[in-house]
Amino acid sequence: MPLLLISYLLLVLLPAQVDNVFHPTAGSSQYIQLLLRWLHFLAGFVWIGHLYFFNLVNVNLMKSLDGPTKGKVIPQLMPRALWWFRWGAVVTVLVGLTYFAMYMVAPDAHNAEKSVWVVLLVWLLVPLVTFAIELFSIKKIGNGWSLAVVVTLLIILMAIAIICWIRTSLGQHGGTKTYSIGIGGAMGLVMLFNVWGIIWPNQKRIIAWTADNAERGTAIPPESARLARIAFLASRTNTWLSIPMLFFMAVSSHWEGLFGISGH
Repeated sequence: MPLLLISYLLLVLLPAQVDNVFHPTAGSSQYIQLLLRWLHFLAGFVWIGHLYFFNLVNVNLMKSLDGPTKGKVIPQLMPRALWWFRWGAVVTVLVGLTYFAMYMVAPDAHNAEKSVWVVLLVWLLVPLVTFAIELFSIKKIGNGWSLAVVVTLLIILMAIAIICWIRTSLGQHGGTKTYSIGIGGAMGLVMLFNVWGIIWPNQKRIIAWTADNAERGTAIPPESARLARIAFLASRTNTWLSIPMLFFMAVSSHWEGLFGISGH
């Protein structure tokens, strides 16, 4: 993962490359696109792979372990797995956001004579507000099915807001890729906020408690149990969100008529 971060910094943030973020030259465009997409895919495999491991394998495994065993396994397994998990999320989103800005939003915004920064900032605001409402809901709703209904409605409203914003700001210049990645990327941002705003802070406290108490057979206190439940709900939310998120990422290049417009 440090190699991915270094590669990203060298690629995007060096002074010689800063202007290429929104004005890639003909000679550099394919090179930058290739590296950005490669880094995005690689980091995404790390992130979503760990997400599926936690939800499809680790949850049931931990239920089968007794207290002393958890006290040995969790402090060794979870910090390492969560390190790759959370930094994989960061690299995936940063690189994906750069690609989205360079090759989708920027050309559409320039054609529509709109500010790229305004289009991006309003777009970023939509998933941020969505996450804030979701965070409140996760803390207040303990039932997974009820939360699923709330999150589903939130994501639908978020997608509608993004479509309306792209149509308002870019008009006929907004392409299928901009709509698809705009919606899928917004889901990815909500998932990133879940990782850093809910899952990691709660898991960090749970790991610390487990390391100090589980081997002695101490029953988990109510507060730690509540944190574990919230982290679980956020992680399960991310698992379900990854399905439509990956769908929109895939159709951006393979379904030009999805939004009733032609792709670029």
